[in-house]
Amino acid sequence: MGRSQSLPRGGDPRFGPDADDTGCPILHVDMDAFYASVEVRHRPELRGRAVVVGGVGPRGVVSSASYEARQYGVRSAMPTMRARALCPHAIFLPPDFTRYTAASRAVMQIFRDVTPLVEPLSLDEAFLDVAGARRLFGSPATIGRRIRERVAAEQGLTCSVGVGPSKFVAKLGSTRAKPDGLLVVPAAQVLDFLHPLPVSALWGVGERSAEALLRLGLRTVGDLAQAPIGMLRTALGQAAAAHLHELAWGRDPRRVSPEQVEKSIGAEVTFDVDVDDPEHLRRTFLALAEKVGARLRDAEQVGRTVSIKVRMSDFRTISRSRTLEVPTDVAREIFDIAWSLFAALPSGEQIRLVGVRAEGLHRADATPRQLTLGEPERGWREAEVAADAAAARFGRSVIGPASLLSGRDTRRKENPTRP
Repeated sequence: MGRSQSLPRGGDPRFGPDADDTGCPILHVDMDAFYASVEVRHRPELRGRAVVVGGVGPRGVVSSASYEARQYGVRSAMPTMRARALCPHAIFLPPDFTRYTAASRAVMQIFRDVTPLVEPLSLDEAFLDVAGARRLFGSPATIGRRIRERVAAEQGLTCSVGVGPSKFVAKLGSTRAKPDGLLVVPAAQVLDFLHPLPVSALWGVGERSAEALLRLGLRTVGDLAQAPIGMLRTALGQAAAAHLHELAWGRDPRRVSPEQVEKSIGAEVTFDVDVDDPEHLRRTFLALAEKVGARLRDAEQVGRTVSIKVRMSDFRTISRSRTLEVPTDVAREIFDIAWSLFAALPSGEQIRLVGVRAEGLHRADATPRQLTLGEPERGWREAEVAADAAAARFGRSVIGPASLLSGRDTRRKENPTRP
């Protein structure tokens, strides 16, 4: 999911699927409305309808919207209540990360069939370096077309592909190609492509930075490229000024790094109304730990540190964490730690949000599990793996601890943050 969603779709013949891709070994592949598209694939009767995936409660946030919903102004990160007002006829669905993770794995395997140099950025996008694949599969643009065809034929999903000489340029290309398109930015015409774009297209320019640049009269990437570096340092600081100045001139030396690993996997819930009931909170922590454990196992990762986040009604946020001797992907172990961390906090406050996260991730197959001396094996992991198998067949929403049966609302209203 690219951040620069306001870029105009390509119409300039210099930048398109048939442009010169000489010296453009980097592809950025971005799935189109990924979560919503996976839901439509799962429920074909939703095809052609406005579909919104995200937190379904009054404090929920949109995670993904189909293009039919986007026509009404619905966007990712928008409050769900706002999305409902803009598009009241939309189908609103809670996220199912087990389903999205499975789809992501299948798509990433298609990428790896072309090149081992694949750097996933999230479940729905990745960089590819195809310099070494040209002899087998053709030019970068040809490879991009083949990837799009395979994803559509094998997974029933669409994606957009940017082809460029660097990661930054390729990512902008995929954004401009959306939806379901391919755009090549020729190496010799990078500045012609970049300089008319708004400064917000640059990585690292958020709302506040954009406002600071606009106050200096810098509206486009070209304006920033021509600005004195001293002026940029005064407005943005030395590091940010140097970073943005390089990008504005199309210079991005970063290589595709296939060993990128998620740093953490988590889940959180914003309550519809503030909560102080201990049993409600306990069930919520258990549901979140269950989600985190399932996502760790889906990703074949284990976490060494368990952390919690608690946001009070006045928006004060407290975080606590504990590092384990042996990493885990077991929901019950994650819950026990998370609940003990929460129980140590002062009680009696109204709570708006709680979250559970596993950090310090390692590959599960490289981290042998080890029982604590003298502690009997309780079989929690085996039970949870069996639940994973059942969830893959029947859906995650019907599988879970019996203690959650009276509190299924905690399982539906998760904030749709990426794992």
